[in-house]
Amino acid sequence: MGAAGGSKTEPRISFYGGKWASTVPLGFFILWAVFQSGVLGIGDTNGLVIGALIGTILGMFFVRGDWKTYADTIFEGMTQRVAATAIVAWLWAGMFAETLQVGGFVEGLIFAADALNVGAATFPAAAFVLCGLLATGIGTGYGATVAFVTLFFPAGVLIGANPVLLFAAILSGAVFGDNLAPVSDTTIVSAVTQDADIGGVVASRFKYAIVAAVPAFIAYLIMGSVLSGASLEGAAALRDTATAPGLVHLISMGVVIATAVAGRHIVEAISWGLVVAVGFNLALGLSSVSDILVFTVTEAGTFTALPFVAVGDTAGVGGSLYAGAIGFFPLIVLTLLIVSMAQIMIRGGGFAAIQEFLLNSVATTVRRAEVTMVLGTAAINGMITINTAAEIAIAPYIARIGEKFNINGYRRANILDANTSALGYIFPWAGGVLVGYQVMVGPNGLGAEYGPEMVVNPIEVVPYVFHGWFLVIVFLVAAVTGFGREYVPDRTSGEVSRA
Repeated sequence: MGAAGGSKTEPRISFYGGKWASTVPLGFFILWAVFQSGVLGIGDTNGLVIGALIGTILGMFFVRGDWKTYADTIFEGMTQRVAATAIVAWLWAGMFAETLQVGGFVEGLIFAADALNVGAATFPAAAFVLCGLLATGIGTGYGATVAFVTLFFPAGVLIGANPVLLFAAILSGAVFGDNLAPVSDTTIVSAVTQDADIGGVVASRFKYAIVAAVPAFIAYLIMGSVLSGASLEGAAALRDTATAPGLVHLISMGVVIATAVAGRHIVEAISWGLVVAVGFNLALGLSSVSDILVFTVTEAGTFTALPFVAVGDTAGVGGSLYAGAIGFFPLIVLTLLIVSMAQIMIRGGGFAAIQEFLLNSVATTVRRAEVTMVLGTAAINGMITINTAAEIAIAPYIARIGEKFNINGYRRANILDANTSALGYIFPWAGGVLVGYQVMVGPNGLGAEYGPEMVVNPIEVVPYVFHGWFLVIVFLVAAVTGFGREYVPDRTSGEVSRA
């Protein structure tokens, strides 16, 4: 909440060019990301890190006086809880998903798909539904994306599903869960910042989510039949040799969902799932100890008799726990830089300037106010691509404009959450997209294991994240037509009707 609070005070950083100059770091980063990802078609997270670094340095030259406050703000931004929350979700989910993968879960999914006659055409639609259910259950679209790209994505591509469409379907499922899950950070932030109870918020937004989800599901069924799959060498052999034992890890995933639904922290939920997964792997012989964790030495010695120490040409550490975590390191650095650039914009008054302009010059009627709320959250999410951080930054504006036009808290929370949940999985430089991409291109990623056909450029998925786009359209139409709009009937009443 600290990030949002800074917008209510006088700017702590003074810039040549005024408050608008505080947008230079994020603005430069977005231009870099558009050029790299959109124009050149390069989906390299490390390249985005360089763009963020240069943008942050460039912003210093616009600072009036001492640069110390600017530098301190970088660190202030990096310590925001929203960044840590995303990072922890990636690391834990990465270790869990990779452990399921070495336990034969992908092969089990291929076996199940063949047995149930789930073909390439229907796999993306099925992935959308299942990922949506997982994300809703565990409360993190990021975690669901990591798990599904690690496990369901290779299974679907090997069956013959189109890689781009399948990746987009997984992202759509993550959007659905992030938007609707009662324990999702975006749900909690949207409710708390708009003075609405979480239960009421979830109940009131269900109709919007379903209106967007049904056509998205139909679109995945149609496009699954239209778009052809990739041709992978050895795919037929993998399908022929796929066996069922790995499906035992459905229980491992069930443990995570059940623990999260029971109200336990997501770190605890995934940790229990990881413990169960390791137990199944070892007890059923699905993997060896060294598949999960291995220390590789170059010469045999006293400790090489241990099951987690091996002799190899190069010394190092490996296994599913190691591989599941290290692939996200570039994205972690990028996330820290993005939230620090956002904090610079907040402390420099840039966000406040944008909000005041929209509030005083654009939002002059209820309809225009709600349209501005929809487009404003979209714009902020384009700059701050970690969806919870974007929500915290724009939430005070949504609250102010809503109070000005007497729009109730549930309606405000729904507009706030829908756009940040959706667009956080659409923009090529967004955290939700890049976390799935990192699973593909990491040191031990899908590309290294199966081949380049398993790597999807983030720019390619943009038009196919159907649920995300439909959710934005639903709320834009709702703002224009007034669908679902209700007002606070009585300012003195503690009971607000659910819109």
